[in-house]
This record gives sequence, structure tokens and C-alpha cells, in this order.
Amino acid sequence: MTVSHTTTVSDGQLTEVFGPVFARISEDAADRDNRRELPTEAIALLRNAGFGTVRVPVDRGGFGATLRQTFSLLIDLAAADPNLTQALRVHFSTVEGFLAAVDSTDPSAADAAEAGLHAVVNGTLFGNAISERGVGAAERYQTTLTRRGTDGADTDGYVLNGTKYYSTGSLFADVIVVAADLDGERVTVTVPVTAEGVHQIDDWDGFGQRVTGSGTTVFDNVTVGSDVVTAGGYGTGGRTPETAFLQLFHLAALSGIARRAADDARDHVAGRERTYSHAPADLPREDPLVQAVLGRINAAAFTARATTLAVADLIGQAVNGTDGQVDAAELAAAEAQVALIPLVLDAANELFETGGASLASGALNLDRHWRNARTLAQHNPAVYKQQAIGKYALTGDSSALPFAWSAGVRGVPEVPFTP
Repeated sequence: MTVSHTTTVSDGQLTEVFGPVFARISEDAADRDNRRELPTEAIALLRNAGFGTVRVPVDRGGFGATLRQTFSLLIDLAAADPNLTQALRVHFSTVEGFLAAVDSTDPSAADAAEAGLHAVVNGTLFGNAISERGVGAAERYQTTLTRRGTDGADTDGYVLNGTKYYSTGSLFADVIVVAADLDGERVTVTVPVTAEGVHQIDDWDGFGQRVTGSGTTVFDNVTVGSDVVTAGGYGTGGRTPETAFLQLFHLAALSGIARRAADDARDHVAGRERTYSHAPADLPREDPLVQAVLGRINAAAFTARATTLAVADLIGQAVNGTDGQVDAAELAAAEAQVALIPLVLDAANELFETGGASLASGALNLDRHWRNARTLAQHNPAVYKQQAIGKYALTGDSSALPFAWSAGVRGVPEVPFTP
């Protein structure tokens, strides 16, 4: 059972706190992308404003926001810089794990969750080290956790070894959530980035989402205690709202990209004086063809946001809900992904129909909207979601749903943390 929110925070209060922070972050987002400069200052602004505590209840030092409010903020953050919404994905997922377990009947699980929330309120950010290249998929992790104790006992803790790729957010994090193999079983380990033997490499070379902190993480004989190891973890089979929750971050990022593309197009048209001899109006802002393009981009941004928040509502119902509600959330997240990817890509492309060759200026870096959206669309390819949706429509069998990133049993904390 999740903790209750003793105080309700309003949308206006959240905007008052975080709106100025997002505005500051957006000011140099295009330049950061051009320079491939990690947004460490932006992360510091978010940390100092308490953004990582948005979902933590008020009586535990956070803002007590609902899922809908949280993802509304994440869309706004993505409009400022979609790299940051993606970079914080595992942090918010970790917080959800703590919230799910804080009232657990298992005292050790409840204590771990309370400690985790305490760390979050004190500014701790979580990153991930889950994915591996080649054969190191979820069911075949090459990263291993080995017991140090005599005769297999774990009294002396463990040693962690392995290499992880696409470690999104870890370059900004204080603690890394690591998926590993322990004697043929999947486990989750939490490791401070400062631990001896942890090596972080900024080598993500994608053409979009360039500065998400998604580099390589190497664990070289890292010593960890038994208290930070949990059975199960990413890739563990089973019905869970965690899958849809993680996909929702990509939907929020896509929605923010559409919003920023619409705003950039509007700003360009509003200030543009030059037009074409065969244009139907003297000024671009008075041109009905240009206005129609702006209308389509804005409509796409509205649709993306509304769709994303609708999925957030369904996930909110699925947490501690019935199996049917979990299935409904997963189906909605998949359907939204299939619908929003082409919608947002088209909007990012249509931006360039509002002006001439000047829009191709590298200094403006307007092509980042398409590049970012295209890169986000590569996560969990939509073609597999399309097939799953179709199969489910025909059979009604929930096993057809793409629970690709199931994370253990609901109600059990996936990443206990001892500060």
C-alpha cells in the first residue's frame, strides 16, 4: 500500500516553484546541445529546487504531487530540455519503489523505503546501470555479483563486476541502480558513484538526446554490502505498472519536444519580416498558409500532452489496483507511443515549413527537436508495440501486452537504500 498524501499541492504552487527553473534551463538548451555539454548546472538548479522530491509526501519533506501533476511538470521540463526528463527517469522510478514499500508489512522493506525517501529529501539523485550490449540482455546479464564470504556465506558482502551501457542519468547521480546476476538469479544493487571501482565514461554518441548522461559505467571489483542487494529487478517477468511508468517518461519527453517546436515556430514567425514574392501575405505572421502550419504543430503539442496525462491517470489507478487496471495502463502506454511518435516527428519536421533557409541555421539548432524525438522513438521500438496491441485486440490475452521491463512484484521495494 502506498503512503497517503496528507496535504494536496496545487498545480499553481508547483508552477510557481518550478516554472522559473524550467525557464532558466531552456535559455541555453540549444547551445548545450550544439556543444554536447552535459547540463550539470541545470541538474543543480533542479536539485536545489527540490524537483527530485516532487512525489515524496509533504509529511516526509516533499511536495506530495500526484502522478498527473508530476508528469505535467516533466512535460514542461522536456519543453525546456528533453534530455533532463529522460535523465531523471530512473530517479523517479526509484522514488515510486520507495513509496510502494513504505507501508510494507515487512519491517525491513519499510525501513529501507523510509531510508530511501529520507535520502531523496536530502538531495540524493538515482541513476541506472541496467542495459548491456550484445548478449547481455535482461535474461543474460554479464554483470555479476559474487559472494565474498567463506563457503558461500554472505556475511562479508559481495563483489560487483561488469560493464553497463546507456546508463541514463548516472553521470548526474549520487547512487546507481545496478542490475546483476547472482548465482543465476537477477538482483538489484545500489552503489554510490563514489565507491572504489566505479568508473563512469561519457561516451554516449547518439545524434539526439545528446546530453542525458547516458554513458558507460564500469564496475571493477566494487565491494557492496548485503543490505543494498534486492532479489528481482529489471527484466523480471510479471504484470506490473512499472513498465508503463517507465514508458511514460518517453511520452512526456516527446510531448515537451512538440511544445517547444510549436513555441519556437511561433516565435520565429512572429518576428519575421521577410517573405516571398509569391506568398499570399506581406508578412509571414499574416500568411494563412503559415498560420495553418502553426495550427497543426500546436494541435500536435496539445494532443501529445493530453494523451500523456491520460496515460498517467491510468497508471495512477493501476498502482495498487487490479490486474485489469495494470493491463489497461500498459495497453494505453503502448497505444500512446505508437500514436505520438509519428505525430511529434511530423510536428518537428513541419516547423521548417514556417520559414526559409534561415531556419536551417546551425546556430538556431532547430533540428534538435526532430533528432531528440527520433532518438526517443528508438527506445523499445514501436513496431513491437503495434504488434502487441493488435494481438491483444484480437485475443484479449494479457500475455500479449509488452511488459518488456517488468520490475519484480508490485509492492516490494526494488532498490532499498542505506544512506
